[in-house]
Amino acid sequence: MGVQKFEELIVWQKGQDYSVLIYDNFKKNRDYSFCDQIKRASVSISNNIAEGFDRRTNPDFKRFLYIFGIK
Repeated sequence: MGVQKFEELIVWQKGQDYSVLIYDNFKKNRDYSFCDQIKRASVSISNNIAEGFDRRTNPDFKRFLYIFGIK
């Protein structure tokens, strides 16, 4: 049957876990500009996976995964 929703993808779930880890590790850091940038970057991983999945074509989805070094 295959994956119906991007939330079922292990890579997306790990991206979400990574974002939680980043938010937890940087919550006391006072370099607010850096923290904002690293947090946004961590969230963009799972966002790009979801966007690539919604394109519904393998070449597009592979391109979105390749951006983050997932092969």
